Amino acid sequence: MRSLVVIAALTLVLGSAPTFAQGTQPAPGPAAATPPAPTQAAPGPPRPFPEGTKFALIDIQRVAGESTEGKASTARVQALNQQKVAQLNDLNKKLQADQAKLQQQTSVMSDAARGQLERDIDRQQKEVQRFTQDAQEEVQQLQQDLQNGFQSRLLPVIQQVVAERGLQILFSRNDSGIVWGDSALDITADVIKRFDAAAPAGTSSAAPSTTPAAPAPATTTSPTPAPPATKPPAGAAKPPAGAPKPPQL
Repeated sequence: MRSLVVIAALTLVLGSAPTFAQGTQPAPGPAAATPPAPTQAAPGPPRPFPEGTKFALIDIQRVAGESTEGKASTARVQALNQQKVAQLNDLNKKLQADQAKLQQQTSVMSDAARGQLERDIDRQQKEVQRFTQDAQEEVQQLQQDLQNGFQSRLLPVIQQVVAERGLQILFSRNDSGIVWGDSALDITADVIKRFDAAAPAGTSSAAPSTTPAAPAPATTTSPTPAPPATKPPAGAAKPPAGAPKPPQL
């Protein structure tokens, strides 16, 4: 009988780009008694796959996180994200400098100079907004392209392992509602080993050049552009309220 491979979801999540927003840490409260962490037994050696078993488990997320190609793809996404964040920061610095200038010098500027500066600020705000949206789409596109390629190369490797073991069903450990499964049924390590061996020459986990060949990993959150600085905000030393934040992936 032909082998039947059933995978609940072959969805890979390549490592998301780093998050740059910093949240406010809550004030520390009184120390509470913390119960001791339970002692976990050290994992034993891998158990042999049960002979004659027709089903098995695989952890697709682990394949994406531990395989050579998965690490390299994640590095590419993060590198592009960091490049875009750096470019956005440069745009924000110029915008904030002009907003500070308008705040500090508005009383001594001529009407024409003040009007021109306000128009420049409005143009820069729109530029920051457009750049943020384009950067998000570029990072997401690269992540999708890498994920599609990863899946297309991984599936034949999975099918090879399935055929060699004579399996009829392969469950995704994270997506099929399995509460517990014997570790001997998990073929993830074997798939990673085969997948790395079949990787194209030159695949590396090191971050490549940040030049965006194909748009780009991770989901970002659109920052809200700074409001027009028609009125000087309180406190000249503070950054303008509502200044755009770097994209988050």
